[in-house]
Amino acid sequence: MCTVCGCAHGETVIEGPSGARSNGHSHGGHSHDHGHSHDHSHDHGHHHGREHTHDYGAGPAHAHAPGLSQSRMIQIEMDIMAKNNDYANANRAWFRDNGVFALNLVSSPGSGKTTLLTRTIEDLKDELSLSVIEGDQQTNNDAERIRKTGVPAIQVNTGKGCHLDGHMVGHALESLAPKAQSVLFIENVGNLVCPAGFDLGEAHKVAILSVTEGEDKPLKYPDMFHAADVMILNKIDLLPYLSFDVEACVENARRINPKIRILKVSATTGEGMDKWYQWIRSGRELALIEQA
Repeated sequence: MCTVCGCAHGETVIEGPSGARSNGHSHGGHSHDHGHSHDHSHDHGHHHGREHTHDYGAGPAHAHAPGLSQSRMIQIEMDIMAKNNDYANANRAWFRDNGVFALNLVSSPGSGKTTLLTRTIEDLKDELSLSVIEGDQQTNNDAERIRKTGVPAIQVNTGKGCHLDGHMVGHALESLAPKAQSVLFIENVGNLVCPAGFDLGEAHKVAILSVTEGEDKPLKYPDMFHAADVMILNKIDLLPYLSFDVEACVENARRINPKIRILKVSATTGEGMDKWYQWIRSGRELALIEQA
């Protein structure tokens, strides 16, 4: 079991370019070329199969791996995160060189993340070149929803893993091959804990929080809201039927991250979505400038 996040070892499965299911992350002969030198070595031990911890308190850690000391687990975690950062930096360099504006969408399950994404795609697909990497533990349901919009999408199934990592995204990029000067949405596994610590090479993390979840979520999951540049407060059309305190939620988010940008939207009715779209357009323009 992985002591960074508690997720267990399981085979990662990544679809082929046509959406067909592949044998996934069996590392026999991947070139990782894709026009960007990811130099992914074929040692998949950097996630899910090696032991590391998030226990940094005083005294012995609450070790998930009997027999490993706190210092040993911290060293292993540092090694794993360093390797992930190498993959993420390779992804980031490829995004920069190709003018791709990549967003990492993170949330808990049920926030309306996929609904927000499909609404965004339907409204912007005639204006911008878009593509999607979908992350889930199992099924390709969300990728199929995306493909019905006419936009290319590839599914990454993490098995028992609870987050995407830079290596998985690098593999997915090989099959998806996003167009130059496009927008890439990476929909992470539904989880407000582990994706906060794993850089994918994205330009921004975007945290989606729905008004059905509770205004204290930023305080409960501070790492995620500290790592995010944007918080989308979704399902605001339901506010008349709930006791959700919007101002308290905003205050909580800004206590954790004073610089976080907050957008209040309803992916169902379209309220507030224009500001989200304008933010995407501005980010893409910046990506084009950085490419030049």
